[in-house]
Amino acid sequence: MINIKSDSRKVKKGDIFVALRGISSDGHQYINQAIENGASKIVAEEGEYSIETEIVPNSRDYLEKYLVEHYNHYLEKMTIIGITGTNGKSTSAFFVYEALNNLGVKCGYIGTLGFYLEKKVSNLPNTSPEITDEYDMIIEAYEKGYRHMVIEVSSQGLAYRRVEGIPFDYAVFTNLTQDHLDFHKTMGNYALAKQKLFYKLKEKGKAIVNYDDPYKDYFLLEQNHNLTYGFTGGDYQIINFKKNKDSLEFTYKYLEHTYDITAPIIGEYNIYNLLVAVIILDQLGIKEQYIKQAVFQMKTPPGRLEVVHYKNSIIVIDYAHTTDAFNKIIETMKEITTGNIYVVFGCTGDRDRFKRPIMTKLVTDLCKYAIITIDDPHDEDPNHIVDDMIDGLENNNYEICLDRKEAIIKGVDMLEDNDVLLVLGKGHEEFIIYGKEKIPFNDKQVVLEYIVNKDE
Repeated sequence: MINIKSDSRKVKKGDIFVALRGISSDGHQYINQAIENGASKIVAEEGEYSIETEIVPNSRDYLEKYLVEHYNHYLEKMTIIGITGTNGKSTSAFFVYEALNNLGVKCGYIGTLGFYLEKKVSNLPNTSPEITDEYDMIIEAYEKGYRHMVIEVSSQGLAYRRVEGIPFDYAVFTNLTQDHLDFHKTMGNYALAKQKLFYKLKEKGKAIVNYDDPYKDYFLLEQNHNLTYGFTGGDYQIINFKKNKDSLEFTYKYLEHTYDITAPIIGEYNIYNLLVAVIILDQLGIKEQYIKQAVFQMKTPPGRLEVVHYKNSIIVIDYAHTTDAFNKIIETMKEITTGNIYVVFGCTGDRDRFKRPIMTKLVTDLCKYAIITIDDPHDEDPNHIVDDMIDGLENNNYEICLDRKEAIIKGVDMLEDNDVLLVLGKGHEEFIIYGKEKIPFNDKQVVLEYIVNKDE
């Protein structure tokens, strides 16, 4: 484990504490707590303290330099894979993690789903945790014999320098659709934030870019070794595919050779995510027969197209929280059901207000009925969020139920033969966030508890 911390709560005896100035907090306010927890040295931009102190012009610059100088010799011995994009990065990253471990290659995962080694180690507060936590997890993996790590990299994580100094062997771009515009303001700024990952490749690193995405040119940097993938073109091109009720089959071409892949995964859009894993395995030199074997053993990650069977219908729990993700999952369900599609969803508070009415119109246009509820309100009034969601909406096939548990139960009760209930937005998450309070809540658990009790 690393001996330098930026979170005073995580300081142990002998650690160095670096006081960082953040957006909503200032680490200088927690220096005394760090000292109480056993810090041996303080690095700050101002002040005098009771233990060894080093005053520096910029404490973040100091931290990044320290991490690189003291720990990057471990990271250089590892294969580090970074994946960014609006949709698909969690699934793509987890597929890479799963595929390598299916083949006996010890690979860790850091991202939205948490920190995984052989199994889940812990939840994480953000897709991209603070830089000291990133290093801590990578070094822990190294010390336990792992030499591969796949990391989800968010645009905000890049903007806040949470992966600064980490050298990547592979940088993957999945796609860019409207999200986080409250933070980035424009799609161009959003793309430029994600582009930062592609400047962090090792000398022989490779960039893997979705050829079909209109923003691809932001990520095809001239100095990088670029590989592309997609349906309409690319180095790895999908030339044929078949969607079955419980699996996907596709054929791709690379260097004039064709290869067939089958996976027990549904959703045409998952072909992109599966192909990312295939490309990584191929570039690592793994033989075709083993790649096919690893992919055939895959399962969807927690909270990503998770299916619960209920009588003759299905309930699907998914993390989808953008218009593009909503559209794709609804279209997928239309292909596999002859019944009605119902949706339970909300929008996150203190986030992109622009997409709220767009998402509600999309759902009510494409589905039989929608139950509008909360997601994570954060510090915003849930009623204000709902007002945004239904602003200008002419469709009337919806109701509002701000109790998410009650909303899910209402959705389940609507199901008849061959119907689908989509419970969208939170996926794997285990809390609803109101302000600074985290209330335990998991969509799948609510579904399972209700249908079990109902059937008794």
